[in-house]
Amino acid sequence: MAPKLEVPGVAAIACLIFLTLIPPAEAYDAGDALALLLGTVVTVVGFCACLGWYARRRNGHGQL
Repeated sequence: MAPKLEVPGVAAIACLIFLTLIPPAEAYDAGDALALLLGTVVTVVGFCACLGWYARRRNGHGQL
């Protein structure tokens, strides 16, 4: 029987596939690096906020 893929494993595989589709840039400067870092931070914070909202809603603490 084939091994069952878990959600984090599938997400990691999907990210790797999408990263291979991005064409490489010829040169990165400080602005590009800063934009990439800022985008990554905003994405992680947004993901954590959504995860916290979902957890509170699931436990019944999200009612206004």
